Amino acid sequence: MCNSKIVRCNDKEKSTLLKFKHGVTDPSGVLSSWSIEKKDCCQWKGVYCDNTTGKVTELNLPCPEIYPVYGNGFDKSHCLTGEFNMSSLFELEFLSYLNLGNNDFNTIQYHGQLGNSSSSINHLDLSHNDNLEADNIFYWISNLSSLQYLDLSGINLQKETNWLQSLTVLPSLSVLGLVECGLRNIYPSLHYANFTALEIIDIAANDFMPNELPTWVFNLSSILSITLAHNFLHGKLPETLPSFQNLYFLNLEENDINGHIPNWVGKLEKLQILLLASNSFSGSIPHSLGNLSSLSRLSLESNFLTGNVSERNFHSFSRLKSLGLGSPSLIFDFDPDWIPPFQLQFLVLTFVSPKLPSWIYTQNSLTLLNIMNSSISLEATHKFWKFVADQVEYLDLSHNSINGNMSNVLLNSKVVWLKGNNLRGGLPQVSPNVTLLDLSYNSLSGSISHFLCPKKNERNNLKYLDISHNLLSQEIPDCWMYWKSLLYINLEDNNLIGQIPYSIGFLSNLFSLSLYNNMLSGEVPISLKNCKKLRLLNLGENEFSGAISNWVGQSIIFLQLRSNQFSGNISTIICKLHSLKILDLSDNKLSGSIPSCCGNITSMISKNESFDSFHVTVHVTNVIFEFDVNLMLLIKGIKLNYTHSIRVVDLSSNNLSGSVPSELFMLIGLQSLNLSHNQFMGMIPQDIGNLALLESLDLASNLFSGQIPQSMSSLSFLGVLNLSCNNFEGKIPSGTQLQGFSNLSYVENPKLCGPPLTKICPQDDQKQRKENDEDNDKSEIYSWFYMGSGIGFATSFWTILGAVFLNRRFRHAYFRFLSQLYDMMMQKFNFIS
Repeated sequence: MCNSKIVRCNDKEKSTLLKFKHGVTDPSGVLSSWSIEKKDCCQWKGVYCDNTTGKVTELNLPCPEIYPVYGNGFDKSHCLTGEFNMSSLFELEFLSYLNLGNNDFNTIQYHGQLGNSSSSINHLDLSHNDNLEADNIFYWISNLSSLQYLDLSGINLQKETNWLQSLTVLPSLSVLGLVECGLRNIYPSLHYANFTALEIIDIAANDFMPNELPTWVFNLSSILSITLAHNFLHGKLPETLPSFQNLYFLNLEENDINGHIPNWVGKLEKLQILLLASNSFSGSIPHSLGNLSSLSRLSLESNFLTGNVSERNFHSFSRLKSLGLGSPSLIFDFDPDWIPPFQLQFLVLTFVSPKLPSWIYTQNSLTLLNIMNSSISLEATHKFWKFVADQVEYLDLSHNSINGNMSNVLLNSKVVWLKGNNLRGGLPQVSPNVTLLDLSYNSLSGSISHFLCPKKNERNNLKYLDISHNLLSQEIPDCWMYWKSLLYINLEDNNLIGQIPYSIGFLSNLFSLSLYNNMLSGEVPISLKNCKKLRLLNLGENEFSGAISNWVGQSIIFLQLRSNQFSGNISTIICKLHSLKILDLSDNKLSGSIPSCCGNITSMISKNESFDSFHVTVHVTNVIFEFDVNLMLLIKGIKLNYTHSIRVVDLSSNNLSGSVPSELFMLIGLQSLNLSHNQFMGMIPQDIGNLALLESLDLASNLFSGQIPQSMSSLSFLGVLNLSCNNFEGKIPSGTQLQGFSNLSYVENPKLCGPPLTKICPQDDQKQRKENDEDNDKSEIYSWFYMGSGIGFATSFWTILGAVFLNRRFRHAYFRFLSQLYDMMMQKFNFIS
C-alpha cells in the first residue's frame, strides 16, 4: 500500500492565475474563489488540474446565458469583461483547454513569445465575446500546433484577410467555428485547402456576399459536417460527387444557390441532416434522395422546385424526424391513403394548395407545425384543430389565407401564431398551456370579455398576447388579475371603448402595452404605476383625458400619448424618466411651459447613436423566442414603423406657452424635435447648435421671435426644417445647410429675409445700392474715356490726312508706302494659295 499524497498547484501557476484575475473586471464575482487565502488553485472555480502533477490543464469560464425581457441577445452584465493577457495564460505549461466563451471581453493583450503551454493547447473557445477587438488574432493562433478545436464565432474578424491561410498550417485542427465574424473572403477560386484533419466547419452568417460557392470546401476528404448557411453565396453545386465519404451534416440554407439538386446528394449514404431551404434551386426533387435511409432532417422549402412530390420521394425515410417542403410550383401529389414510414417531430410546409396532405394526421409525435405562404382550406376544421390541440406544441400558420370561425376553437399549443389570415368570429378559447398567442391582422370581432374572464379561476401562463388589427369591440373587462404572467399586450387598431380597467395594475411583469388607435376614454388608472417593469406604453389615437400623472412608471423607454384629450401642465414626473428615448405628447390639450428639469432625461444626453432594437424575449420551456416591437411614429411628417431605438421629443399641437428652457438643448442625442402649433415665444438660443444629431426640427406656428441662431447652420444631419408662421426676423444665417431648404420652411415670418426667401435684407439692399453707385461712377468715367479717345482719334486722323494732301513730298511717300504694302500682301496670299 502506498501512502496517498494530496497534490496542489504550485505558487507559479497560482500567481499566473491571479495575474489573469487582476486584469479582468468581474461584476458578479465569478472569480471570488480565486484568492491567496484559498491556497489550492485547483479548487478555484473553472480551474481543473491533473490529479497526479497538480498542474493546471483546463480553464473553463464561459458566461451562462441570461436572456432579458428587453434587449438584443442575452444580458452580459454578469459576465467577465475588460481585457485579458493571453501571453500570461500561455505560462501555464500544461494548459490544454481554454474556454472564455460568451463573456464580454473587449481586448486581448498578446506580446512576446509563446509560452511553454502553446504546444499543449488543443481546445480554444473565445466565441461570442461580441465587443472583442482581436486584431492579428491568427498571428498567434497559427502557432498553436496542437490545436484541435477553435471557436471564434461572434468576434469581428473583418480585418483578417488571410484567415484561411493562417488556419491551414494547423495540422491537428478538426473543429472550426467562425460564425458571424464579418469575414469577407471565402476564397471561391481556391481548389484545395490544406486541412488534413478538419471534420467540422461552421462559417455561417458572414459577409461573403456576393461570392460564389467555395470549391475547396467540397474537396475536404475528412469532413463530417459543413455549415455555410446565411451567406448569400451563389452558383451551383458541383456536378460530380465530392470527396465526401463520411459526411453526415450539410447546411447550405439562406443562400442563392441555383441549378438542380445534383443526383450525387442521394449517394451520401451517411448523411443525416440535409438543409437546402431558402435558395434558388430549380427542377424536380431527385429520386436518388429517397435512398438516404439515415436521413433524420430534410429541409427543401422556399426554393423554385418544380414537378410533383409524392410518397415515392420518401420511401426510405424511416428515420426522418424533421421535414421542410414546398416551392411555388411544386405540386403535392400524395396518395390520400398513404401512411409514411416516419413519425415527424417538426414539419414545415410552404405554398400548399388547396388542402393539407392527409398523411399529416398519421403523425403522432408532431411537436412543431409551420405552414407559410399557403392558400389552404381546412375542410375538416374540427378535425384539424383537435389534432393540433392534442399534440402540436409550436403552431405557426402565419401569413396564409386560412378561413374559419374561431369562436368554438380550443387552442392548447404553447406557441400559437395565426397572424395574417382570414380568421373570423369571436376569439378562441385558450388553455393554460398557451404561452405565446398572436391572432393579429385577421377579422375577429365581438367582445373580449369571454376571453379575458375565464369561468374557472385557473392559472394562466400567457406571456405574449397580440390581438391587434382586428374588429374587436366593446369594453376591456376588469379581469387582468387572471393574467399575471403577461409581458406583452397589443390590442391596437380595434374598436374597443370604455376605460382601462383598474386590474391592469396586477401585471407586475408587463413590459409592453399598446392600446393605440381605439376609442378608449376616461382617465388612466393610477394602478398602472404598479407595472414597474413597463418599458413601452402606447395609448395614442384614443380619447383619454385628465392629467399626465405618476401613473407613468420610471422604467419607461417609449411613451406615446398623442391624439388624446390629456390636459393640464406637463408634469415634472417626465424629468424622472431617465431611460426615456421617445416622448410623444402631441395633439392633446396640454398647457403651461416645458419643465426646466427636462435636462435630467439622461438617455437623451449621449451623443452616441443608438440602433438597439425594441426587442422582446420570451421563454417557452427551454425555447427562447425573440422578436422586435414595431413602433408607429410621426417623424418628418410621415407615419413610419420603427423597430430600432430613435430619440424623439414631440410636443406639437397643444396649448403650451412660455419660452423653451435652455435645458431642452442639453439633450444632445435628440434626433427629432417637434414643438409646432403651440404658443411658445422668445428667442431660440445658440445652444440649439448642440443638437448635432438632429434630423428633424419643427418649430412652426408659434410666437418665436428674434434672429435664427447662426449655430443652426452647423446641424449637418438636418433633413427636415420648418420655422414657418413665427415672428423671426433678420437674415437667414448663411451656409448651405439652412439655405438648402425651400422657402416653405420660412414663410409667414414677415421680418425674415435672405435666401432662400425672395425678400432682400435691408443690409443687403444697402450694400447692393452702394455697389450699383460704384458701378455707375465707373460707367461715367469709362464714357468720358471713350469720348476722349474718339476725339483724339479724329484729331489725329485729320491731322495725318491734312498732311498727306497739303504736303506734296509726304503725300507721295505715303502712297508709295501703301502700294508696297499691298504688293507684299498679294505675294503672301499667292504663296499661301
